[in-house]
Amino acid sequence: MVPMTPTPSPAGTPGGPQPAPSYASRVLGVLAGGAAGDALGYTVEFSSLDQIRARFGDAGLAHRLQVPEVRDGGTLPVSDDTQMTLFVLDGLLEWIEWANEGSMADPAACVWLSCLRWLRTQEGTLPAGVPEPPARWLDGRPELHARRAPGNACLSGLAQPDMGLPEKPHNPDSKGCGTVMRSAPYGMVPGLEDELVVSLARQGAVLTHGHPAAWTSAAAFGLMVSRLMAGHGFGAAVADALDWLQTVPDDGGVADALGAAVAMAQDVRRAGTLLTVLPTELGEGWVAEEALALAVYAVLVTSDGPGAGTEPSTHFRSALHLAINHGGDSDSTASLAGQLLGARYGTAVFPGGEAPQWIGERDVVLEAAERWTAATS
Repeated sequence: MVPMTPTPSPAGTPGGPQPAPSYASRVLGVLAGGAAGDALGYTVEFSSLDQIRARFGDAGLAHRLQVPEVRDGGTLPVSDDTQMTLFVLDGLLEWIEWANEGSMADPAACVWLSCLRWLRTQEGTLPAGVPEPPARWLDGRPELHARRAPGNACLSGLAQPDMGLPEKPHNPDSKGCGTVMRSAPYGMVPGLEDELVVSLARQGAVLTHGHPAAWTSAAAFGLMVSRLMAGHGFGAAVADALDWLQTVPDDGGVADALGAAVAMAQDVRRAGTLLTVLPTELGEGWVAEEALALAVYAVLVTSDGPGAGTEPSTHFRSALHLAINHGGDSDSTASLAGQLLGARYGTAVFPGGEAPQWIGERDVVLEAAERWTAATS
């Protein structure tokens, strides 16, 4: 694969290294930013835009305090998106812990076993013939055993007795967004070369989804997270992912979807249009390339655009407002947008720089971030 180097921003956002928050802040920013978007988006998942507006007003869900549970001092649960992200992260963490102790381990196998642990939280037991991985700290958190609309391909793919492989993927025709929504951790491994980010994202995707769009979306997103974690801007991160996609013989249409998102964001920014909804031309986010395109559009078009600004928490709020309020897979698109913003800005996306108290699984997210940072610093 051609080595990836930063290229000029396709959407006007400055590329190249930026003044950076700390590594620990970025790690927590990815996990908590994704969880916040997921929790808010999960509130309206499976609702049409008209239904969202009927419930929250013409502007849709624009602020957490519009949700009665939060307004009354409660919390919002995350969905399977954050659950699976945490288990993929923990699989990679186990690999890193083995390496820190001087032992060799297969990272792809560690992720598979960790995803089987997630499946066990959802089903209670694993199907006959499926390996029984030892429990780790994450398995003991009862809130992660709640069933939060897991995808059928994720469940059926992991229920197979063998590990899905690039040459023999599970669910070969499936391209649901269940791959891209759990792929941020591949971009969080410090110093991991692009080839390995892509390889691990692909091996993780084919555990459950085999369509080319499923794994290339996951790999492209992992590369974006990697770039942002390293201090690059949004435009440069997306441009690098597009450059890589041009090297893939069959990307399943991901380059076209992502390119369309960039072009539409450019057009809106040039026109100075006030944004209210995501473009329907990009789809609804139920499949991988659409979820990726919608999340990237929401981030790019609100960067220094009308109604946004350079202040991280303002950008976060504006991008999530777009990513949440549509008649598609709102939790996935908002989670992906939140992860990108958290990778770029760290915890500065949150007022006061702290993960929101209203995230139902906040304590788990904080512990996951602490464990990851300790093992990788």
